[in-house]
Amino acid sequence: MTLRFSRSTVVRFKAFSTTFAVSAALLLAGCAGQKSAPSPEAAARQAKLDQALALFSANAPGGLPAQWEPLLFTRKKKSTEYQLIEDAGRTVLRAYADQASSGLRHAVNIDVSKKPWLSWSWKTSALIPTADNTQRETEDSPVRIVLAFDGDHDNLSLMDTILFDTAKLLTGHELPYATLMYIWENKAPVGTVIANTRTGRIQMMVAESGPAKVGQWVQYKRNVAEDYEKIFGEKPGRLIGVGVLTDTDNTGQKVEAWYGDIRMMRDADGGE
Repeated sequence: MTLRFSRSTVVRFKAFSTTFAVSAALLLAGCAGQKSAPSPEAAARQAKLDQALALFSANAPGGLPAQWEPLLFTRKKKSTEYQLIEDAGRTVLRAYADQASSGLRHAVNIDVSKKPWLSWSWKTSALIPTADNTQRETEDSPVRIVLAFDGDHDNLSLMDTILFDTAKLLTGHELPYATLMYIWENKAPVGTVIANTRTGRIQMMVAESGPAKVGQWVQYKRNVAEDYEKIFGEKPGRLIGVGVLTDTDNTGQKVEAWYGDIRMMRDADGGE
C-alpha cells in the first residue's frame, strides 16, 4: 500500500512546534548503531557512544564542546549562540538566544535500564515572560535537556504512524520513537508533564518552575527510566540522542543561560 499525504497534512507537519522539530533533528544524532555488520571504524565510533556523554568541563573555554554538534531546525529560524566559557574555575556551555531556536546534540547509544540516572546543572539569567509550554504559540524555555529514544515503530498508533511517515517523507529520516524533555517553566509546577499538541510521542517534564532560582546554578538528578515509564506507560528503549536547547523564537524574547556537565549514571550517587 502506498501512503499518500494531503497538502493540509504536509502543511501541518511543517508548522510543528519546537518539540517536534527538535525531535526530528535529534534523530540525526542518534542514527549510530542501527546498521548491521558495521565497519571497524563504525564499531570504534559505537564503542565511544556506549561509554558516556562528552563533558563540557573536559574542554578548554572557547568554541563548541567536542562530540557535540549544532542542532538546527530550519533556515528560517535564527540560531541560538553557544560557546564554552569559564565559570568559577570550570568550563561550562553558555547559550544566548535572541528570537532564536537551535541547540547542540550528542549521539549516544545507552541502555537506560543500566544507567537510569540523569545528572545535569543549568542556570538562566531570566525567565521568558510570555512563555507558556502548554500553548503551541508560546512554547519556549530558557533551558531544555532533550532525550531521544529508540523503540518499535510498529507499536505507534495509526495517527502517529501517519505523522512519522510524513516526517520521513519530508526529511528522509525517521523520527525518534519517543522524546522526553526536561524544561524550566514559568508557572506549571515541578513534575508537571506537558504533551506535544500533535503527538504523545513527545513529552516535556517540568524540572524547574518560577523565578525563585533564576541567576543560580541548580543541580538535578532524575531517574530517566522511571520518568519514561511513568509518562509513556512502557519501558524505554535505548537512549540514542541527548541535546540542549535554549529557544525564544515563539515569544520573540532574549535570554542568556548556561549548562553544566550532563551525565548518565548507574546510581544516584554518581556511579558511571
